[in-house]
Amino acid sequence: MKKVKVILGVLVAASFAVSCKNAPTEEVALSGLKRADFQAEIRGKKTDLFTLRNANGMEVCLTNFGGRMVSIMVPDKEGNMKDVLVGQKTINDYNTYASDFGATIGRYANRINQGKITLDGVEYQLPKNNYGHCLHGGCTLDGKGVGPEGANWEVPMGWQYSVMDVENVTDTCITFVNVSPDGEAGFPGTVVAKTTYTLTPCNAIDIVWKATTDKKTVINMCNHAYFNLNGDYATPITNHMMALNADFFTPVDATFMTTGEIAPVEGTPMDFRTPKAIGQDIEKYDYEQLKNGNGYDHNWVLNTKGCDKCPVAQVVSPLSGIRLTVFTNEPGIQVYTGNFLDGTVNGKDGKPIQFRTAVCLETQHFPDSPNKGNLEGWYSCELNPGEEYYSHCVYQFSTCGGCGKEEGCSGEKDCCKDDKAACCKEKPACDKMEGCDGEKECCEKAAK
Repeated sequence: MKKVKVILGVLVAASFAVSCKNAPTEEVALSGLKRADFQAEIRGKKTDLFTLRNANGMEVCLTNFGGRMVSIMVPDKEGNMKDVLVGQKTINDYNTYASDFGATIGRYANRINQGKITLDGVEYQLPKNNYGHCLHGGCTLDGKGVGPEGANWEVPMGWQYSVMDVENVTDTCITFVNVSPDGEAGFPGTVVAKTTYTLTPCNAIDIVWKATTDKKTVINMCNHAYFNLNGDYATPITNHMMALNADFFTPVDATFMTTGEIAPVEGTPMDFRTPKAIGQDIEKYDYEQLKNGNGYDHNWVLNTKGCDKCPVAQVVSPLSGIRLTVFTNEPGIQVYTGNFLDGTVNGKDGKPIQFRTAVCLETQHFPDSPNKGNLEGWYSCELNPGEEYYSHCVYQFSTCGGCGKEEGCSGEKDCCKDDKAACCKEKPACDKMEGCDGEKECCEKAAK
């Protein structure tokens, strides 16, 4: 199942076709964030806060520091607006405390074994910033990273700390542009990457990543949003009900590195094919994978095989009734349950961000694909000159029982539309979600 992800032409659904042109920004957002708190100059480039809002009142705040989302305001089951994104309050916080909250991750999201890749017979040494491996492009906030023979790269590594250019912005759409020079953090090729966020009328955040290179390289981009659907990051996410459209996952060793195996979830705590609380099995440390991951910090192999019209994951908070459904063209999704959050960093209202108070759903290629892309069931992540990298992720928000009833979404019901049937060989997770019977019938129809 080796596959090179190269898409030279992209057709975007009409519901997502929003033109990005000059749009205003808000001085004080609904989430309480202040634009002035994000206006600064970092390494010679200006940062800012941008606000997207749709007709339903949903609001998404972003900053060009790391091309990241800072807040997501959505209605709960009572109609009250809740911020479901864990993050920080000011640009100074993001530039002081190392974090990947809500950020665009590149060049390579997740881990690369021993920070080494080989392309056309040439070996490249990348930073080792996580248990001897290269994580999220070798990111360090201070720009220091140990390279070959102890040399230091004197530039920030990892795109989450780059101040990106803003190409376009409207009330509902923004594009961030990042130019990664040849040799940055040891990666070959000058890469021009674009991340476009579109807030749709159906309360979905549609994210598209595109990139080109002038030299053969590897690339794997994602968003590292930390969600707490309770709308209060002081509460753990172990109460969240989660379903994953995946029959297999990729096991890891004690250093969080994939072993190369693709293992079945059946009969293990990794099985989320039927919805269950995240906390139901998370502390079964007699199961080696939960011990190795300190909980869930694993990549699941998606059944959707690159089609982005069927749900790959769904998470619901029983407290707020807020439901998040994920769609992607990627072959995998990394689920991380905040196992290393320890209260040393405060969130937007000043409270410490504690252990397991967020869950990440990172759509991406499998970890260490640069070294395992030739294995059965894995996928190549190489990008050549003249090709365009394309990755697509949709975070769709709704409330339980409300699928297909969102105002302004007639004919564009993201989890119910009939044209999803072509790629729904497996029943999507949404038709099994406890408490969400309002969407059962249409999801079963799409799965036939």
